[in-house]
Amino acid sequence: MKAYGVTGYRFSLSWSRIIPLGGAEDPVNEAGIAFYNRLIDELLANGITPFVTLFHWDTPQALEDRYGGMLNKEKYTPDFVRYARVCFERFGDRVKNWITYNEPGVYTLAGYAAGVHAPSRSSYRERNAEGDSSTEPFIVGHTELVSHGYVCDMYKKEFQPKQKGHIMITLHGNWSEPYDENDPRDQEAAERAREFEIAWFADPIYGSGDYPASMRAQLGDRLPTFTEEEKRLVKGSSEFYGMNSYSAFFIQHRDGEPDINDHRGNVVVHDKNVNGVDRGPESDTYWLRTTPWGWAKLLRWIWKRYQTPIFITENGTTAKGEHDWKPKGPDDVLEDPHRIDFFKSYLTEIAKASQEGVIIKSYFGWTFTDNWEWAAGYTDRFGVTWVDFENPEKPRYAKRSAYFLKDFFGHLIKQ
Repeated sequence: MKAYGVTGYRFSLSWSRIIPLGGAEDPVNEAGIAFYNRLIDELLANGITPFVTLFHWDTPQALEDRYGGMLNKEKYTPDFVRYARVCFERFGDRVKNWITYNEPGVYTLAGYAAGVHAPSRSSYRERNAEGDSSTEPFIVGHTELVSHGYVCDMYKKEFQPKQKGHIMITLHGNWSEPYDENDPRDQEAAERAREFEIAWFADPIYGSGDYPASMRAQLGDRLPTFTEEEKRLVKGSSEFYGMNSYSAFFIQHRDGEPDINDHRGNVVVHDKNVNGVDRGPESDTYWLRTTPWGWAKLLRWIWKRYQTPIFITENGTTAKGEHDWKPKGPDDVLEDPHRIDFFKSYLTEIAKASQEGVIIKSYFGWTFTDNWEWAAGYTDRFGVTWVDFENPEKPRYAKRSAYFLKDFFGHLIKQ
């Protein structure tokens, strides 16, 4: 990392590594605490600022078994609050940048709507034995928002005065562009898609303090209701806007009543618009295209709607052909022009938006090394470091993009 010019490293804690059984009364695993202490200390010793995420899609299994995990807001929330407290107590003297949840919407939709990630619940019985895609995603999303609010409140009252750190949440969201920019129905559908994907979590935290009206109109009572206490805790809880984004899609209005399991806002998603224009060059990941035009619009949309400083906490791409690469020696570098083009075009749009007054406080490329990408396993190589997964030692080799980022930031940032 130091050779790459990295000044900040974002990583996620594993709840079950710190409290294996997860609960508020369960014992802390000191070996897990020691592991993260070594990591934090090593980063700081090398001038790298740690950004620490509390939850990255791994509820301890014991909590799923005891009460259904996030489906039970009343039992889950005190367990998450206690876990966060342990982290603030043990690491907060050195960690000054906290993130409560990573992409709560993706965790919710993948785990409870599509059922392709843990805990593998959905209405699709050919895929999952249990679950209800029409209700559970919104119940779980509500639990995440409320528990996030409680943790932020605790941090600000009990830890921030002494530790002088900051706390936020990181939300996912790709740009939704009208399929036909001249059709008012597609314009409305694209905005609705952005609200279902992004404002679902962002409006209660940074905006109105409640869910978007477009969601309530479609979902009715299937969308939970905040109590006044929950609204107070959630609204304004995150000090900054944590932003994870990768691509853009064309969105078309859909006639007829929405499917009961719909979570997109009753729209049709396309790779090309009405004129046959493609959204961007393909990566090695089916949904991810290079779309700096959409990234530019999304930065401005978030800033205009929420007026909150933005921390870009994830952005990056896979590239075709990297699985077959064979290093010629220990210092060989993988040439990855596709990723370099991606970074250059997206960072250029950040620079433009910054010059217009959009406040952007960080940029974290996803990711440092090729790693385990959930359901895709080792098949999606997002890293700027190539890992030889076939070798038991897992040797690592730099990709050219790692050094490009260092040089390009040197070009962009005023000293």
